[in-house]
Parts: sequence; C-alpha cells; structure tokens
Amino acid sequence: MPTININKKSLFDYLGNEYDSEGFRELGFRFGVELEDDTPKEGEPAVDHDELKIDISANRYDLLCFEGLSRALGIYLGREQTPNYRIAPGAKPQRITVSKECAQVRPFVVGAVLRGVKLTPERYKSFIDLQDKLHFNLGRKRTLVSIGTHDLDTVQGPFTYEARKPEDIKFIPLNQTESMDGHRVIEFYDMDSRFEKFVDIIREQPRYPVVYDASGKVMSLPPLINSEHSKITLDTRNIFIEITATDLTKAGFALNIMLTMFSGYCSEPFAVEPVEVVYPDGKSIVYPDLEPRTLHTTAKYLNGIIGITQSNEEIVELLKKMSLEATVEDASKGEISVKLPPTRPDILQECDVAEDLAIAFGYDNIPRAPNTEATVGVPLPLNKLSDLVRKEVAMAGWTEALTLSLCSHEENFEFLRRADSGDEAVVLKNPKTIEYQVCRSTLMPGLLKTIRENRSHTLPLKVFEVGDVVFKNAERPLGTQNQRRVCAMFTSTSAQFEVISGLLDTLMTSLNTPHRKENGGYYLEAADIPTYLPGRGANVVYITQSGCKTILGSIGVVHPEVLRSFELEYPVSSFEINIESFL
Repeated sequence: MPTININKKSLFDYLGNEYDSEGFRELGFRFGVELEDDTPKEGEPAVDHDELKIDISANRYDLLCFEGLSRALGIYLGREQTPNYRIAPGAKPQRITVSKECAQVRPFVVGAVLRGVKLTPERYKSFIDLQDKLHFNLGRKRTLVSIGTHDLDTVQGPFTYEARKPEDIKFIPLNQTESMDGHRVIEFYDMDSRFEKFVDIIREQPRYPVVYDASGKVMSLPPLINSEHSKITLDTRNIFIEITATDLTKAGFALNIMLTMFSGYCSEPFAVEPVEVVYPDGKSIVYPDLEPRTLHTTAKYLNGIIGITQSNEEIVELLKKMSLEATVEDASKGEISVKLPPTRPDILQECDVAEDLAIAFGYDNIPRAPNTEATVGVPLPLNKLSDLVRKEVAMAGWTEALTLSLCSHEENFEFLRRADSGDEAVVLKNPKTIEYQVCRSTLMPGLLKTIRENRSHTLPLKVFEVGDVVFKNAERPLGTQNQRRVCAMFTSTSAQFEVISGLLDTLMTSLNTPHRKENGGYYLEAADIPTYLPGRGANVVYITQSGCKTILGSIGVVHPEVLRSFELEYPVSSFEINIESFL
C-alpha cells in the first residue's frame, strides 16, 4: 500500500480548517484512506512543516499527491465540483516521431503540454513526488513506464524518439556538469544507490532509447535520467511531458494522472495541450485521451450488492461525491449511466461503482440485516475427486509429493525426450531464473526431481502427485487451460512395471472403471512414447458409457536417457493420467 506525506497545514487550510488530526482520521476512514502517522502529536497546533503520513489504496493513483487527495476530499465533502478535464481549444499539437529501432527497446511514447503553470516550492515537490510514486507503483520501478518532464521553453519541437548506440548519445545528465555518452551514463549511475536499480533495464540493450528536440539536443535517456538542458525549475511556465513505455495502456494512465493532478495550476485551469505521436508505419495518435469512459449499471444491482434501498436520483447524487457523473437513462428500469473521469482507471466494472457508492453512502450507515439464506460450503467436484484419488493412492502405501508448477523448458521437453510443438506450454515472458521458464504441461519433471533429491533414502521409493498442468488454449478467455492429473512413480533396483500397473488398476477400480474393453472400462494400448523405453510404453484408454474412447494419459518404464538427464541411477516406472474425465 503506497504512503504519501502531506503538509498538514496546507491540507487543513484547503478543507477550511474544519478538522483536527482526530477529525481527519475519521474523515479518512470514511473516505477509504488511513492516517498512519501525524507530526506533531494530535491536539497540538499545525505549523508549516508538519506532515500527515497517509496510506492510500494501491489502485488509487489519483490520490498519490496533495492535489489529488485534497481535490477528491473537497468533492466528497461537497465543497467543490468535479473539474472538466479537457484539451485546450485551438491548441496546435506538438509532435513526437518514433523511429523503428525503438520497437526492440521501449516501443511506446505518449505526451502532452501543461501551459502557463505557476509553480511554488510545494507544488514543485509534489510534482516530483508524484512522478516517483507512479514510477514505483504503476510503472513497476520504471520497467513499464518512465516519465520525462521538461521545460518546453528550453527545447524546440518537433521531437523525435529514437534508439541509438550508447556511444552515439552525448548529453549532460540532470544536475550534473559533465557531458557523458551512453556508456559513461550507465557507469556513472551504476554507482548511485538512487538509480542503480534502473540501470539494468537498458544496460544489456544494444541501443538505448533517447528523446531529442528539433535541434538535436538530448532531452532524456529513459528510463534512467533527463537532461540538464531541459530541467524544470520554479521559473518554468510551460511543461512538456513525455512518457516512454513497454505498456501503452499504463502509459496512458500515467499521462492522464500527471495532467489531471497539475492542470489546475495552468493559466486555463484543467485544460492541456495535445501531442501527436507518429509511428514508423505512419500511424498517428493524438494524446491525451481525456474523454470520460461510460459504464452502464442499474439501481437494482447497486442497491442489491450493498444492501441499501436508494432511489435512482439518490444514487446519482451519492456518486457525485466520488467524482463520478451519473445520469438516469431509464427511470422505470432503474438504468444508470456513469461517466468515469480520466482520474479513475481503477474502475473496471459495475462492482467498482458499487464500492464507491458504498463509500459515499457510508459503510456505518448500511443497515444490518440477518442472513435469510442458509448455505453450506461444499468442495468443488474436481477438488472432491482429487481428494478421493489422493486418499486411495496414499492408502496403497505411496507417498504424496507437492512440486512446483513452474519448471525449465529443458525439464518439460528435452529431458523427457519430448519435442516442443510451440502450441503446448505456456512460456513466461521474463522468468527470474532458468529453472522457472514454463508452466509445467506434465507432472513428471517434478516427481523425477523429487526422486533425485531423495536418493539417499532406502529403496524402493513410491511417490505420487495430484495437481494441475497448464496448456495453451486459444479458445479460452486467457488463452490457457488447466488440467487436473495424477502421476505416480516407482523406483528400485528393477523397474517392476507390475507395481505401477497394479497401482493404476487399483485406482481405476476405485473410480468404478474396471480393466476391460467395454463401455465404462479402460485398457492399455501399445504406443511409441519417447519418454518410455521402446516397447515398454502404452496409452491409458478410457471408454465412456456412451462408447467414446479417450486417451487419459500414458504408462511405462522411463527411458534411460531421461534418467540420465535427471541424474537418476535406478530404473523408474511411471503413469500419468487426466482425472477430469471421471467427473
């Protein structure tokens, strides 16, 4: 949960000096923020340097600075109206042209201009602090989003966003006096504790992202540092904001938050000037997009989920306290249209609106009501089946293992002598280590590693696992599919296939599936499976009650090359089947 430090006197002055620390604590509790610390002690008069330390919900980016929190509280208390955030009429957009080389580094950039800004030391500090909060929170320590802010009067448009070799980039970094090339910048900031964590983002890249103005002067080297040439001071009146990113959606969120929080200080309050971004394919996009999003809901849903009975008009008035403009579309049906301002990217669906309505209504005001519906918790059918399988195998004298759901690509394919078709395993984009590259599509690697790590135990070893494997599936909403399986392995001085086959038969019998080639039965069908010895592997075939044949999995004696890959000395026999077919 992010924490912000707010000047106590400034906030209390903004709220009309109607609150002391204890009163503000209660106000924050009702609004959904928490006063964590107060200096000086509660009850003492506030002076200029005293601060309130306030915890903010991680998804409320609009409350991460004095401007956002004070404005939201002012609207909540009915002291002011929700601002009309807009593009300044008649403003000619600045232009940023993106080079094709940026696609391999940080492919996206957005921007806008704050015109006629009046900065004070407090506003300047809040401006910088908000950037840092967004970098850490929304930008995931600048890996997704990096914000650059510049004095527009010191640079000349149009601008270019390029990716150049480090030796071709030369500029004086912010608050420095030495001109440096890209290599020297990395070397210099690698020794700075404040910036060393950002250096690794571009250190190994053959080209570094860089923003230039029309005269060829460097403005920033994202995500690391801005240029001294274009730095913002208290005398700055026109601010150019450029945000480079690997996630375009989050870049748009960050831009809108920066603009809406500080556009109130512009010569035309809450009006900003646009920036046109031109991509290498000729596509042109104008930023920012400050148009409210529209979400449709009903009074019945909102009242029902909270447990209140407010009329359409009362709901509309309550939502205004949360900066949400709402209108009744169809009074007879209770249909309500809610306009979501650019400050609220956290609102995604109806339940988010209901949460804001509950805050505006007051959780303490929601009437208590007895639960009129008696419910009994029951396990999901798949989990109940899984527990039955675990119990049956354990009662047969086998030891259950619980292995990791991630493994290396080699363990999932090459070590098992399986070919990767490219449409099976879900691959992690940025794995932490080589051991956790893919989501397992078989339970075998985990159990083979379990046997390897327990080689000192007395033979035989009999282990099993019931767990999920993951496959790609383009027809599913997330493009993936889980499948519940059971896998068992036996290792001793000989493979003793009859032991693993006997366990399979015991398990299938407990599932009311006898060994027969008839409806409701199962049988083994010889198959050439690379993981097993030639001639010692088979598919486990299940015949449904309707007569359809389904391959549940496989059984066999593990191939010596597989054993060698997992550093095992003794033979292993194994089976692995899908148990979802028995639901």
